[in-house]
Formats: sequence, C-alpha cells, structure tokens
Amino acid sequence: MIEETPNSGQDPDSRQDPDSRPAPGSPRPPGSPQETGSSPSAADRPDPRGDLRPPEAHADERTTLLTFLGYLREALIRKAEGVPDSAARTPAVPSGTSLIGLLRHMAAVELNWFEWAYAGQGSEPLDDEPAVDDGDTVEAAAAAYREAVRRADAVVLGCADLERPGARSLRETAPPSMRWVLVHMIEETGRHAGHADILRELYDGSVGR
Repeated sequence: MIEETPNSGQDPDSRQDPDSRPAPGSPRPPGSPQETGSSPSAADRPDPRGDLRPPEAHADERTTLLTFLGYLREALIRKAEGVPDSAARTPAVPSGTSLIGLLRHMAAVELNWFEWAYAGQGSEPLDDEPAVDDGDTVEAAAAAYREAVRRADAVVLGCADLERPGARSLRETAPPSMRWVLVHMIEETGRHAGHADILRELYDGSVGR
C-alpha cells in the first residue's frame, strides 16, 4: 500500500496539475533559451513533430542492419526539413555544428566507408568536414546525402558475405568486415541524428524522431 504523505500545509489548489504542464516543444516563457537568437517567436513555432518509431525488422541480418541504418538516415534528414536555409546553415552550438553541416558530413562518411574503404574505389577519401557556404540549401544537402546513401547501399547489396573484409580502412587498422562497417554506420548516424535533434529543438522546439 502506498501511503499519502502530508502536504505540509501546502494549498492543494496551488499544486500544478500534471496535465497543465507545457508539453515538450510548446512555447516557453519569455526569456527562455528558445526565445533568443534567430529562433522563431513562440507564436510562429510549429507543433512538436510526431515520433517516428523504430522499424519492425523480421528478416536476415543484412536486411535488419540496413533497415535500422535507413531509419536513422531518414531521422537525420527529417530534422533539417522545414528549417529555412539560413537557419540550417547557422551553427547553434559553440562547436560550429549546423544541420546542413551534419548532412554534408554524413554524405561524405557514407561514401568514404562504403565506396572508398570497403569497395576500394577512388584514390583519396572525401573531406568529411566540408565548409558550409552561403549558397548551401537543405534541399541540396538532403539530395546529396540521399544519393550517397543510394551508392552506399549498392555496395552493401553487392557484398555476398558480411564477414568478408573490405579493401582498406579509414582507421589505422586492418580493413574491417562489412558487418563492422554497417554496425559502425548505425552508431555514427545515430549519434549525429541525436545532434540534429538538439539543433532542431533549439531552433523551433520540435521534438521526436
């Protein structure tokens, strides 16, 4: 049995009803972090985004890994959709991270691991920390990322054995197996999707995957 503890004289009417508390992403009182900088005003903020739950995957190992990697790739893109290009180019944290910067970074990482490292294509890996220029747009960055994903998936689907090591490595190690590359890319993409989640919430309060 759970015993109700005395409220030490507190007026019951003064206690906050849990249902009356602001939902995540709803407008906050003036002076909160979301009211500063270039973020939209409280009246202009959209409702929080619905949550896109992890996929159901009852399949072989390759399909399962690709399904979860695809889910995280799309989560990253969703965080940039609907954000004005100028805001998506602007770093929102001291490290200089921006939404467009994350999309461009991950496009290069996809091609570096799957094409350059695993398939052995090209002479040098791409720069995975490209500068974000004034003309960069969310649409172009997302399209380039999706194209990189298409090319990366072609390498994965062409690999007959997930245990087979690739041609070379981006690290100072022996070339890893396709299984390792896929698991690493799930980790890498998930980490940066989390970064994008924070940047989007800082911009307009949107939450959810």
